Amino acid sequence: MAGGSVDGTVTARSLARMDLETEHELTILGSTVRVPVEHVEVFAAPDHVTEVRLSSDEVTSICPVTSQPDLSTVEITYVPDQWCVETKSLKLYLWGFRQRPVFAEALAAEIAGEVMRTARPTQVRVELTQRPRGGIVVAATAELTR
Repeated sequence: MAGGSVDGTVTARSLARMDLETEHELTILGSTVRVPVEHVEVFAAPDHVTEVRLSSDEVTSICPVTSQPDLSTVEITYVPDQWCVETKSLKLYLWGFRQRPVFAEALAAEIAGEVMRTARPTQVRVELTQRPRGGIVVAATAELTR
């Protein structure tokens, strides 16, 4: 029997092994996912949350001109209404840009649009800073208000 003993009982050691096996699975609100996703998931916003700030320094995209990788930091700040962005789905959404040619400015606008469409906050601000390549840093900000 997988995860248990020969007689079917579950031991502390087998429970620890099952925990290790399941702790590394990526899930978006209950579904196993191992690839980029096209949209972020949301969950009900708790009462009294006035602002949410999410950031990542691991956003990768492709330069549309040179086809070289662009590495960026993104900070997403939004004022939730009824919904909050589920962070694991956000990570998987951002993975989707790894092979996409996109300018930093368009990337900031696209992320802001996705958060606005799915979470429907009263306001969203996305600040994206592309690491220097060729001595130039690109910082783009996209803001949307409902």
